[in-house]
Amino acid sequence: MLSDLIAKVLPVFPKSFVYVFAKKYIAGPTLNDAIRVTQGLMKLNGMSTIDVLGEFVTTKEAALEEVNMCFQVLDAIKNNNLKSYLSIKPTSVGLGINFDFGYENIKALVSKAKELGLRTRLDMENSPYTDMTLDVYRKLRADGLDNVGVVLQAYMRRSESDVKSLIEYKPNVRLCKGIYNEAPEIAYKGKDEIRDNYKKLFNLMLDNDFYLGIATHDEILIQFAENELKKRKLQKDKYEFQMLLGVRDERRNELLKNGHNLRVYVPFGEDWFGYSTRRLKENPQMVSHIVKSIFGLNK
Repeated sequence: MLSDLIAKVLPVFPKSFVYVFAKKYIAGPTLNDAIRVTQGLMKLNGMSTIDVLGEFVTTKEAALEEVNMCFQVLDAIKNNNLKSYLSIKPTSVGLGINFDFGYENIKALVSKAKELGLRTRLDMENSPYTDMTLDVYRKLRADGLDNVGVVLQAYMRRSESDVKSLIEYKPNVRLCKGIYNEAPEIAYKGKDEIRDNYKKLFNLMLDNDFYLGIATHDEILIQFAENELKKRKLQKDKYEFQMLLGVRDERRNELLKNGHNLRVYVPFGEDWFGYSTRRLKENPQMVSHIVKSIFGLNK
């Protein structure tokens, strides 16, 4: 109840107030901020994926501005020898405006990354874009671009069939729980059933030689993953843990200390306010998670 209330009223507060809460989870407004944060992670033997904040754009002009900034991210990763790749939000580069327009923008970015010897990832947004995003992935692979990964969400009931449909590609997949507020007809809602599906998808992917990005802050799932990786004696070049910037830093450092590859999601951009308020409105449960993280209670 309190989380819902905070999420609803937060957008009307001054940006300076919201930034007090948001700054821990966002590198900053500029690309240099993302570079700085990534270099700090590299000193800990960590990696990053850099995300230009912005999504659900409604004009081609705005989409092309996002594409241009993504090109700058690719150049920055290469020029600064960053252990990083570019995360692409499909709707930020026009997929929600027109499929072909969005696809050509994404293809240009993935092609440029391949020229530079870099990887990319298509982020997964809410359910209206799931099929389109997976179609983009398959089309990129058909066009010979294999330096791209995708995301699947454990709370979506369809994800098991999506995993099976991707087996032929031996893909690089980030497996997360999911954040958007989806209808119960298409998404699991209970904590245990989401965890159970995460575990099922985890094993299904590893059984079929996926490269797995284990994206979670849930201690139960982290311990499950560590145990499964140990049982399988899986080589460290077959998986990585992934976390959000500013969430469970101590656990992140512990995973790194234990020798796991770990990547942190590093968002930046002038749209930090919109990003923060959209996330909270979409999923009010994040409020309690953030508060716990701030006060060190989310162990």
